[in-house]
Amino acid sequence: MEIEKVNCLIIGSGPAGYTAAIYAARADLKPVMYQGLQPGGQLTITTEVENYPGYPKGTHGPQMMEDFKAQAERFGTDVRFGIATKVDFTGPIHKVWIDDTKEIHANTVIISTGASAKWLGIESEQRLNGFGVSACAVCDGFFFRGQDVAIVGAGDTAAEEATYLAKLCKKVYMIIRRDEMRASKAMQHRVLNTPNIEVIWNAETKEILGENGVSGALITDIKTKQDRKLDVTGFFVAIGHTPNSQIFKGWINMDEQGYIITTPGTSKTNVEGVFASGDVQDKIYRQAVTAAGSGCMAALDAERYLAAKGIH
Repeated sequence: MEIEKVNCLIIGSGPAGYTAAIYAARADLKPVMYQGLQPGGQLTITTEVENYPGYPKGTHGPQMMEDFKAQAERFGTDVRFGIATKVDFTGPIHKVWIDDTKEIHANTVIISTGASAKWLGIESEQRLNGFGVSACAVCDGFFFRGQDVAIVGAGDTAAEEATYLAKLCKKVYMIIRRDEMRASKAMQHRVLNTPNIEVIWNAETKEILGENGVSGALITDIKTKQDRKLDVTGFFVAIGHTPNSQIFKGWINMDEQGYIITTPGTSKTNVEGVFASGDVQDKIYRQAVTAAGSGCMAALDAERYLAAKGIH
């Protein structure tokens, strides 16, 4: 198996990974980036991005990630296709296997593998993803001002996103599988006291209707088996995210959901020389701009770590 030595290895290629690459390359760390399963990350399945500073007219998620990539490459980042499949973080040299065919020995590793939204798993949801179906109300709610929308989920995030949407939209249908919410009492209270949120209990989504955009949703009552059509133009899925951290289990400290734990105010993990940025370690904000900020932190932390060790 081929072994390659690198100074700074970046795993993952969303806003966090690309920003880390820009900073690391400018600091002459000669970063090597492996883009992972979804080059560009979650933003590549987003159409319009209007809340990232510097794009006054807005931009498209895939185009924005191409811009980030071009900037990282301009400063010398070696951007490669490939997936990290295994790691060994026992010693000061961090070993990472790529596609089970190549072994990288890195002085520093920046983990920017992101998180993946959980989906309902119905065909129409994937087909209309980015055309009225979204997993982020904060990102996309603005496009549905004055319209009727539906949101699926029963936890704190779903409750928070439902109340956020209620400020922008005429009507918000909240579809919940059981006859109770998992959200905290305070969040439940907020939802139930928002007049334009209608909670539909014991319901699941059969299909999202529409050809080139969402025109409605077909839901069914789990108990009575009766169908109901909701006239909505937006459909939000808020049933959680899964951090893409599986290959680091056993090496990196994580919370019970699998989010990487970093030292507050830094990107440092429990392993010296291994840093984490973006949604793989952030379950609270999950925005492109916060991910980019944490990517900058990771590169600066990596640079300082190498300087302190006298590694050039």
